[in-house]
Amino acid sequence: MPNISERGKMMPPSPIRKLVPYAEEAKKKGRIVYHLNIGQPDIKTPEVALNAIRQYDEKVIEYSHSAGLESYRRGLAQYYQSIGIDVNYDEIIVTTGGSEALVFALMTTMNKGDEIIIPEPFYTNYNSFALLSEVKVVPITSDIKNGFALPEVAEFEKKITDRTKAILVCNPSNPTGALYSQEELYKIRDLALKYNLFIIADEVYREFCYDGHKHLSVMQLEGMQQNAVLIDSTSKRYSECGTRIGCFVTKNKELLSSAMKYAQARLSPPLLGQIAGEASLNTPKSYFEEVYNEYIARRDYVVEALNKIEGVFCPMPKGAFYTIISLPVENAEEYCQWLLEEYHYNNQTVMLAPAAGFYSTKGLGVNQARIAYVLKIDDLKNAVKVIEESLKVYPGRTIK
Repeated sequence: MPNISERGKMMPPSPIRKLVPYAEEAKKKGRIVYHLNIGQPDIKTPEVALNAIRQYDEKVIEYSHSAGLESYRRGLAQYYQSIGIDVNYDEIIVTTGGSEALVFALMTTMNKGDEIIIPEPFYTNYNSFALLSEVKVVPITSDIKNGFALPEVAEFEKKITDRTKAILVCNPSNPTGALYSQEELYKIRDLALKYNLFIIADEVYREFCYDGHKHLSVMQLEGMQQNAVLIDSTSKRYSECGTRIGCFVTKNKELLSSAMKYAQARLSPPLLGQIAGEASLNTPKSYFEEVYNEYIARRDYVVEALNKIEGVFCPMPKGAFYTIISLPVENAEEYCQWLLEEYHYNNQTVMLAPAAGFYSTKGLGVNQARIAYVLKIDDLKNAVKVIEESLKVYPGRTIK
């Protein structure tokens, strides 16, 4: 039998999805499984987007321009300008989700063996995209005790070598819910300019900033026109993950031209997804107000309820709809599997994402799990109750 590639062997499994077979088996047993493992909101997609798909009446679903429909890119530019980001439509490439935009960013900013600094824990697929791009991830660890605030800039500077080409930040953060302040971002900007680095900013959760905190885009940092790459997506903003539409944005013309070659190589982004994305730009303000208030309510409930459970610590997220919690268990992955495989409370169980997979540094996050509070309050109440009751009987608990 032929051997598969070393690259294929090294590709890490998703901590978000690796326990899916156990969840499927639990469902076959008739158990209700509350999915807190994945950022798939139960929020309804805007009606304008759904209607645009329903009303599509062309005879052929064609390729679009490789950079995306011009009308959509013009609409995106107007959206960015409305929130203070100075971008023209020809500085945007529409991509197949934010994931493809991230791959484009790594492929165009870095050579084989170059290094990218990323605060950990981070979205697990960054590791996968880096492996695909033959780039080395250099993690810099943030701490659950201070809500995963951005580490001091001096810690970043210690990680810089002659192979360092970029810093990647997710703001607000998946998986931690951290939101970086203006002061933190300007310190990173100064470092990037000092060492001539790119800053790649994953800003797909921009609309979800809480408690009066404001989002600052990498594109709004003075002096960063040639160093900044913005990654964006419709998936979470409009609760349309399945449309697979994102975008790559930069004012660096050479970088944009290089990314365009990759865009041409994959022909075009999904047409129907672009139609939904373009229509979504007309989503009424009331939609976002309702969604925002719903996520605030979910966050406040989850954080308070989890912190009442003996041995559990849950920091307060400032953005997105995730949080990483520490658990009174020896190994969170074993606990998460046990929940699905062996435990139920009133015929209900919970699927969590073990947090070790969100760290690049081996041995970190072993007793942590990520929670996506993307379910309605009643489901969250049931899920937290399952966690509470399960920890009373779990054999691997550390509190006796």
